[in-house]
Amino acid sequence: MKTTIKLLLCVLISFAAHAQKKKPNIVFIMSDDHAVSAVSAYNDWLAALAPTPNIDRIADEGMLMHATYNTNSICGPSRAAILTGKYSHVNGFFKNEKGGDFDASQQTFPKLLQKAGYQTAVIGKWHLGTSPTGFDYSKVMVNHGGQGTYYNTVFVENGTKTVEETTRHSTAQVAHDALKWLDEKRDKNKPFMLMYQFKAPHRPWTPNPKFNNLYTEDFPHHETFNDDYEGRLAASKNMLEIENHMNRKDLKVPAPEGLTKRQLGRYQRYGNNGEFWTPHDSLQGAALKNWKYQRYIKDYLRCVAGVDEAVGQMLDYLKANGLDENTIVVYTSDQGFYLGEHGWFDKRWMYEPSFRMPFMVKYPKKIKAGTQNKELLLNIDFAPTLLDLAGVSIPKDIQGESFKRQLYGKRYKARDAVYYHYYEYPFWHKVQPHYGVSTGKYKLIHYYYDMDEWELFDLENDKNEIQNLYDKPGYEKITLTLKQKIKSLQKQYKDDMSLEEMRAMTDVVVKRVYSEHNN
Repeated sequence: MKTTIKLLLCVLISFAAHAQKKKPNIVFIMSDDHAVSAVSAYNDWLAALAPTPNIDRIADEGMLMHATYNTNSICGPSRAAILTGKYSHVNGFFKNEKGGDFDASQQTFPKLLQKAGYQTAVIGKWHLGTSPTGFDYSKVMVNHGGQGTYYNTVFVENGTKTVEETTRHSTAQVAHDALKWLDEKRDKNKPFMLMYQFKAPHRPWTPNPKFNNLYTEDFPHHETFNDDYEGRLAASKNMLEIENHMNRKDLKVPAPEGLTKRQLGRYQRYGNNGEFWTPHDSLQGAALKNWKYQRYIKDYLRCVAGVDEAVGQMLDYLKANGLDENTIVVYTSDQGFYLGEHGWFDKRWMYEPSFRMPFMVKYPKKIKAGTQNKELLLNIDFAPTLLDLAGVSIPKDIQGESFKRQLYGKRYKARDAVYYHYYEYPFWHKVQPHYGVSTGKYKLIHYYYDMDEWELFDLENDKNEIQNLYDKPGYEKITLTLKQKIKSLQKQYKDDMSLEEMRAMTDVVVKRVYSEHNN
């Protein structure tokens, strides 16, 4: 009898181990501020000039999603939404500046995967203040207010050990650490979920010197480069213009010798608030604006080249080690970014370049290579989708929706609109708090903090969002329909608070502790 029981236990253990091995591995790759226009798989306006062949491999071997949007276009809040599958006002992390730290005790998809038997790891940029939870291994950037730096990056490993890496560019360091964890540190008898996350191409766009010879020819300007913001009051009051709000550090202007640390900081930050400067007096006007743009766009795209190389290293490792077929690989960014559209850099707005995110996923066992999808998706959908792909139950309180059926080419119910809400003001870039809705055909935005302005765009006939059609004859019906949709989605997502309550969220001051430093 005892022998029979032992044999049965062995069979059950073996069956459980086999089932675990059958679960797909997940590599979730995320860069910071990577614009859709700078991913050549999308064949956008920069595609031919700045190819990303390794990132494109994920799209070529899987599915490219064309209409993926974020719920709050700023680094920390987007990351919190991705982890929780919930809007900013629900997960509690709604702004970077004076909004406190991420509540690490709450439910996240890594915790749910870990509970389901996955070995989990996060390596690279975190930017949420509190130490990562739900991970068997973590090594995350903590210096420069949690942003990390491109060189001499300081990491905290497993919440306790501080490590300063001095030999590699941050992108190369994250790639090195991720491959080392896969090769040497993980339990190879368990399925794994690795969050592989880069600082690049975030400001101040400092590339690895190995890419400095890329892009010697000047880039063209986007057709909205000289936008005058007519009919868009909020846009006219911005502080993210390439012409007027880039500083000397952004554009790698050498500082005079002999400055103290404080003097150096002031010198490098000069320009943030619209202070005029030029590298030499003969450079003025349109020529100065173009000089700034060329310095910016080239360094940005050189940073992207470093990320593309690191993505290629990961894909090559998975294939060489027999992990390719049973591993889901995602590539995305925490939001989009302006590469001269509207004359801007940075993000925050509900306009397409910052609202829209790159997203592609491959899973050779299940997703047909070379497929594409144009349905509306949100970053809060990532968590339930990854759980669904892993065969893990999706908690009812997650606000996002799984798009596994889209990935598998099965029948699905498409979303008819996406809802957005941005809170942070005025620091850093004086972008007015706003919420809005987009159906893919029309977009309605309401700016509500210290102005009451609406914008309506016909996205099919005005892809650059130049013509504000709000209050224009002939658009009354669509405006009313979209306002009703906003109310419906606000109720659905529990964002149906008063404008006074929304403004109070912008005004709240909770210092970020960055508790990684205190562990």
